[in-house]
Amino acid sequence: MPTETHQPPAPQPIADRIGFARLTKRAFDGENLFPLWQELMSNVDAGTATAGEQLDLALITQLFGHKQAGLSVQTETLAQHQLFRSPCASAQPRMRVLALAADIDMGGNTPIEFLLESSGIELVTLYVVDGVPLPDPLPAHDLAIVIASDSEECRGALAKIAAHAASWPAPLLNPPALIGHLDRDKLYRLIGDVDGLDIPATIPVARDALAAVAAGPAALAEVAQGAVYPIIARPRGSHAGFGLARIENDAALAAYLAERQEAEFFIARYVDYASDDGLFRKYRIVVIDGKPYACHMAIADRWDIWYLNAGMAQSASKRLEEAAFFHTFDFGFARRHRTALDGMIERIGLDYFTIDCAQTPAGDLLVFEIDNTAVVHNMDSPELYPYKPPQMVKIFDAFAAMLERRAASRMQGVA
Repeated sequence: MPTETHQPPAPQPIADRIGFARLTKRAFDGENLFPLWQELMSNVDAGTATAGEQLDLALITQLFGHKQAGLSVQTETLAQHQLFRSPCASAQPRMRVLALAADIDMGGNTPIEFLLESSGIELVTLYVVDGVPLPDPLPAHDLAIVIASDSEECRGALAKIAAHAASWPAPLLNPPALIGHLDRDKLYRLIGDVDGLDIPATIPVARDALAAVAAGPAALAEVAQGAVYPIIARPRGSHAGFGLARIENDAALAAYLAERQEAEFFIARYVDYASDDGLFRKYRIVVIDGKPYACHMAIADRWDIWYLNAGMAQSASKRLEEAAFFHTFDFGFARRHRTALDGMIERIGLDYFTIDCAQTPAGDLLVFEIDNTAVVHNMDSPELYPYKPPQMVKIFDAFAAMLERRAASRMQGVA
């Protein structure tokens, strides 16, 4: 009687896509992506669209400002297909990286394509979604990195990855357990006692409790662990300044709640971090394998500052100061805040993350947010910002070098 043989399961096919970096750059440069959107929609209507085209369609739809419509397309696509290949600068990649992502809006996963776009490293993204097991076998890779964020929408994906982390067949960077520490109401507990660092306690408060404060029956200190005005408020789970406000008194709190519909909020004390000249300076630091790198510096006359609202493009003096920040970072900012940075980096423990921070008048490092999904890119005009491309290349090279070291150390261990 012939012996029955069992063939190993075939690997899941990998769909090619234009990807986050290229599409975002085209939108950033002002290209009209509507013709491409129409083309992709026509393919969907005809039933000929590939999974990669459908995912690109979902991203373009979000770039147009239609978040829910884009997410709907994305979720439908990911229910059928989970593996996607990004464009690679080399026809013969020197290593293969598997990024582990979640089904979330375009800002919810590390935009790793920007970091690897010119590296010659192959990037395949595996979306870890509810109700779908991980591919068996996994696509061949030299190293994996978790790019899902600490957001509520990513909890299921992080839990599924964590369940397989101990037996992962390659080095696994940015493990899920450490990403979970970045949540706003956990982070200050983790790093709040680091010397030279200031991070206000982030207190979750329900809408009803804040409404009672605004109406008078309750005091702010009673519902927000002793907090006093002025405070910073934001909807729980929000990012990129969505719903962020400084609130000075009960009347301002009432006005804030009248404009918002969310059920839960984060409350923190307001820290005046203005410099002697009255301007606010906010920094983004990238940490790669324990080493900090300058990413950008925004300067404005407002406390709620982001690079896009700081008017950097309109001010040569601001750009000159940012360039000086880049050139002097290692022996200036990084040395001045070395104790705080070293302590924080050790506590966080991630292989790659970003820090949005400022410097208080007392000289402490004021931490606003630590994240693994902030955008680190090289899209800005080299004519307007000639100092940026060399710095971004330095960051990208450091990231690629870290991946290669980790992959090589695994191979040495196996040998």
